[in-house]
Amino acid sequence: MTWQDGGWLEGGRWLPSPNFGERPPGAEVSLVVIHNISLPPDEFGGDWVEDFFLNRLDPAAHPYFATIADLQVSAHFYIRRDGGVVQFVGCDRRAWHAGQSCWCERDNCNDYSVGIELEGSDTQAFTAAQYAALWPLLDALRGHYPIAAIAGHSHVAPGRKTDPGPHFDWAALAARHADLALPSEIGA
Repeated sequence: MTWQDGGWLEGGRWLPSPNFGERPPGAEVSLVVIHNISLPPDEFGGDWVEDFFLNRLDPAAHPYFATIADLQVSAHFYIRRDGGVVQFVGCDRRAWHAGQSCWCERDNCNDYSVGIELEGSDTQAFTAAQYAALWPLLDALRGHYPIAAIAGHSHVAPGRKTDPGPHFDWAALAARHADLALPSEIGA
């Protein structure tokens, strides 16, 4: 994987989202936030997630879409069930993925984090292909940025978010990245 200007990573599909901003001056990327997303909820496949992050989700296509179509959100990366990787925002910029959030007493996680969305839900396991794509992506991020921690959306927005959910393999992540700060419930 090769890095390009602005924090774009070769090896996946690039679909630049309009939903991003500049990081605050001096903010280093030190946190990765893992999420899950499926549109409609608990359904996989199609281009609905891409459409959502590109502000082109058709509110008439599904009743749930009418409730979220006006939101402006994004993530840096999205890993589909088949392991395909899509990048929406260059990692040097601030994607809008964590919302109101805090990690280790530091607010506004979007300012200093990279968001990775896994196509999935709280009710189903992620695929082997997704992990096969996630591991080298995390390695590439760690090789390029001073990543000190990896957390779930539920850890940076407790009580508000539940993703990546109970099926995410935190033990495998801890085995691969034992030197990082990880959520306390997995023994890190």
